[in-house]
Formats: sequence, structure tokens, C-alpha cells
Amino acid sequence: MHCLDCHMAGTVSPAVGVCRDCGAAVCANHARVTEREVRRRPLLAPPVETPARTVHCFQCAGVHAC
Repeated sequence: MHCLDCHMAGTVSPAVGVCRDCGAAVCANHARVTEREVRRRPLLAPPVETPARTVHCFQCAGVHAC
């Protein structure tokens, strides 16, 4: 799979991830990786906050920055 943003610019780069929101493939240069907390609830135990990574493309990362 190749990066959608690179393809639209006329170049080819292998994708390293997929945007969580729009599903576009992104290369290392176009991926924006952020951390978020995921709440899990183990059986019969209080909820646990676990750090997780989220990948966004440039366009979706701009929307979430607001």
C-alpha cells in the first residue's frame, strides 16, 4: 500500500499506517501520531487508563488540533 498524500503529489512512498478517521494510508512523513488514553474495564475490577497511539493524516490531524 502507498501513501495517499504522496500519490496525490505525484510521488510514491510506502504506507506505514492508516488514518484513524478517514482510513487514508500514510507514510512516515505524512503520519501524525498522538497519544490518547483508552479506558479498559477488567472483569470485576475498577477501570484502567492505558496509553495508546493514534495515527492521523495531515487533514484529519488539522481538524483534531482545533
